[in-house]
Amino acid sequence: MLLVATSTHAAPAAAQVDGSVGVGAGTVRYPGGTSFGSAILSPSVRWATRTLGADLSSSIASLPGGEWAGLGLVDLSAVTTPSAGGRELGVDAIFAGTTRTGGGPTAAAHALGELRWSAATWGAGVAAGPSTGLISGAPPVTALHTRARLWWRPGDGVTSPTVQLSFEPTHFPDGWFTDASAGATFERGRAVVSLWTVARLSSTYRSTAAGGASLQVFVSPRVSLEVGGGSSLSDPYQGLPRAGFITCALRFHKSPRAPRVAAVLRWAPLVPQARGDSLIVRFRMPDARTVAIAGNWNAWQPAPLRALGGDIWEGSLGLGRGVYHFNLLVDGSDWVVPNGVATVPDGLGGMVAVLIVP
Repeated sequence: MLLVATSTHAAPAAAQVDGSVGVGAGTVRYPGGTSFGSAILSPSVRWATRTLGADLSSSIASLPGGEWAGLGLVDLSAVTTPSAGGRELGVDAIFAGTTRTGGGPTAAAHALGELRWSAATWGAGVAAGPSTGLISGAPPVTALHTRARLWWRPGDGVTSPTVQLSFEPTHFPDGWFTDASAGATFERGRAVVSLWTVARLSSTYRSTAAGGASLQVFVSPRVSLEVGGGSSLSDPYQGLPRAGFITCALRFHKSPRAPRVAAVLRWAPLVPQARGDSLIVRFRMPDARTVAIAGNWNAWQPAPLRALGGDIWEGSLGLGRGVYHFNLLVDGSDWVVPNGVATVPDGLGGMVAVLIVP
């Protein structure tokens, strides 16, 4: 499978690039006992500036008999409100394809325009657009694809689970079907566990269900082991049946820069100073050209701080009462854990600072 995901969000002032690459193997089993193995390569890249970003995650599978399978996802969005959260306009696109030695190639494409809302612990989106599929030797088909989704992270800790729900009604040429899915991701220490299930509901087509799970364990800050398994729904656009799968891979992550130490002007945990309707935070950062703050209230997208002189940097936050986590980005490249502020593990072998709004 080839998967490409691109997204645009509020991001740092200086362009940053993060990436990883996974190599592994998998097996797929179709109804009737037909099964095959595959070799998988799955690179992932994230590029971000202050106002734009791109997430690209991909995998391509080499199948027996010289065949290939691919899947691609593109997610573009523009934030229309401040970094603390709010409305976004987005466009999603999905591309998929296979080559078949005996039956010719297949392809599918989906495009969705989406309006999104986001806050510190939740988000929602509604979307609609066309979908099309092509099976070699047959005319292409086109469908109206819609989607409503909701995601939230109960609690304030970095180890709180992320839960997602999605409903996708699609008007295929012969009638409607709806894919309803639910998923959750848990982070515990160096491990990340993801669970998901999906059901296809239709009075025209046969209703079916699928689900799966994956486990990612960071054996070091730059290397993780990934295993997964489950089943997938049939693909009416490419004529692919429902199938089961198992995968195993090693993923190599870009080496993070060693954080520098900042001297913060308040005691730990950091408690912002109220100024009108805003909350003010200040840090001392000698010799810094730019400083930005990123936390779990803004999906970890850095927001620039103002230079006040004397190595002091100030920012204003619009946060409700609660416990938050953050770090600083210095000169667009160095992630900083502020000195003198309480910290907790980030689940990936690092630490994040604690901010409390009483």
